[in-house]
Amino acid sequence: MVRVVFGVLGPTVAAVGTADGDALALKGPRHRAVLARLIVARRRVVPVARLVEDLWEDPPPGAVGAVQTFVAALRRVLEPERPPRAPARLLVTDGPGYALRTELDTVDAWRFETALATAADQPAQQALATLEEALGWWRGPAYAEFADEDWSRGERARLAELRLQAVERRAEAHLALGRPADAVPDLDAHLTEHPWREDAWRLLALALYRQHRQGDALAVLRRAREVLTNQLGLDPGPRLRHLQSDILTQTPTLDLPPDTPGPPPHPPRGARNRALGSYEPAPNTPAHPHPPRGARNRAPSPIPPEPNTPPPPTTPPPADLWTRAAKTYNRTVAKGTRARLESTVGLIRNLAVTGGEGLAEARHHRTAAITAAEEFADPELTARVIGAYDVPAIWTRADDPSAAEHIVAVAERTLAALPTGPHDTARCRLLATIALETRGATGPRGPEAAREAEALARRLDDPALLAFALNGRFMQSFTRAGLAPQRDAIGAELVELAVRHGLVTYEVLGHLIRLQARAALADFAAADTHAATADRLAERHELPLVGVFTEWYGALRLSATGEPARAETACRAAAARLDGAGMPGLERGLLPLALLCLRLTHGLPPDPDPRADWGPHRPWAEPFTLIAEGRHTEARTALRALPEPPHDLLYEAYCALEAEAALRLDDWTVLERARTRLRPAAAELAGAGSGLLTLGPVERYLAD
Repeated sequence: MVRVVFGVLGPTVAAVGTADGDALALKGPRHRAVLARLIVARRRVVPVARLVEDLWEDPPPGAVGAVQTFVAALRRVLEPERPPRAPARLLVTDGPGYALRTELDTVDAWRFETALATAADQPAQQALATLEEALGWWRGPAYAEFADEDWSRGERARLAELRLQAVERRAEAHLALGRPADAVPDLDAHLTEHPWREDAWRLLALALYRQHRQGDALAVLRRAREVLTNQLGLDPGPRLRHLQSDILTQTPTLDLPPDTPGPPPHPPRGARNRALGSYEPAPNTPAHPHPPRGARNRAPSPIPPEPNTPPPPTTPPPADLWTRAAKTYNRTVAKGTRARLESTVGLIRNLAVTGGEGLAEARHHRTAAITAAEEFADPELTARVIGAYDVPAIWTRADDPSAAEHIVAVAERTLAALPTGPHDTARCRLLATIALETRGATGPRGPEAAREAEALARRLDDPALLAFALNGRFMQSFTRAGLAPQRDAIGAELVELAVRHGLVTYEVLGHLIRLQARAALADFAAADTHAATADRLAERHELPLVGVFTEWYGALRLSATGEPARAETACRAAAARLDGAGMPGLERGLLPLALLCLRLTHGLPPDPDPRADWGPHRPWAEPFTLIAEGRHTEARTALRALPEPPHDLLYEAYCALEAEAALRLDDWTVLERARTRLRPAAAELAGAGSGLLTLGPVERYLAD
């Protein structure tokens, strides 16, 4: 069988044998679009209906047949030796659609990802070679001819981010090898195109400093501050600020590590006795170390090891480190001890941010750990176990309501049992936990706990504690409509606090809160910035759940800006990504609710599916289902039986649905009730504060 390779790091191409082999004629642009769309799917099946939606904004009557024709033509090109009627082995039919079942090393984008991961575990010299080769595979922007297509946007953005990371890692490799001069030109060009890359600014400044260009390094850091402040409205992060301080004081740790390959080491700036760096002489200069700033006497050469001295132990790779440490811990720390229980909570907290199965397992283990802690009859221990789970939360509906009730009950008992004395930190964490776990409730305890936790955290002047308490305050900021500006202020404080103190997960939370708030206020330029920043942080720090929320925001934005067809496609794609993310409190019923809101917003028939799993949203969908079936009396009864909307991110959306149904049924009593609830949000987009969906301007419902 002829080996076919594919290129998408630039225009979409296919070739025989290798990337430099004979190019295959892929015919017209729609043939290439089908091929590119299947590559984006990464060997998974793409239904024919989805291909039709992706290829045509307004599909012609024969669209399905046209797709079949494109696939047949591609098969003839990709498998020219396949006998007639023999099943395809590369572009296969599977169930309702097609899949490209090519090997992982035959697509340049997939090989690029593998190379990037490989380079991360290689010594600097090998990593540099790997990265140089991988960056050479790029022929232009990924999926270049499909830049305006929704189906390519996410993959193009992801690959572009990986390429930027590769450029920065190549610069790091140059620095690790003692070649700062090689890093500077690439970083200069890189920052011209991508001035928001803080790591690139940091590396450029460090490279200049290691070339003994301290003034230039400081000028770069000043320029970075100006760019970040003027273009993103952000202050430089802690790594940039610390670097500026270190350069000003000529901190020795800025020099190269002692095991860097190359010429003999020289003393660091401002030091006389420690050898911390190496120097690569310029052409036509004597091959001896350059005298460092502030040093007069050369550091002595390292003492050679005694004969027959065993080599130092090698450091195991990260995966082995984890396994060895876990085995040692399991062997040395007795089961059933307080230390083991508290250590377990730290692991559970880290597991929660992985999403999917990890998040579901973390919820289960957390409840078990709290129950086990309470059995020790030690309220201080129980408080630590409960309060250690400070995982940032953005969605205002519990994934496991019964577990949340149990946690609140134990937290309340622990608060009452804590002895008087210096336990304010434990009390603050318990109160913040109560505020988080009572999200969406209508009673006074949640808001009260949030206020107490915030006051304690501010008095204790503990940044991490304040971030936890602000998360609780956010969860309790839905007592009425129209509070998006207050939530925006919470998000802004979280971002500023987290950046200043290196609290990455809370920095992401702050940007997501601001994304929601700015969307509610129809400020999509600001919301876009927060979404992009959250995605960059998530990519850098391996936080996969963030993309779930930013993708749903993309669907909301399309609806709000008048593109219902593309918005529906985006909603379905976002719902597919949410599947298996481990957030049932968000997932259940969200897609049918979002589609109902989308159709109502754009004057389309609601067409609610009575068989859909509407989850907790069913009461607000039921009147529309009954109206569609002509059962107006029952619809009016269902409308009047609607409960008070939960105090959560969907409060305004529920109120707008209530108002829309009342308009259709001429029920003025319910309209008056909905108007009273919605009036404080007159300047907002109904439901957009969720970051997921919208029903258009609240003012429209008030006017109606």
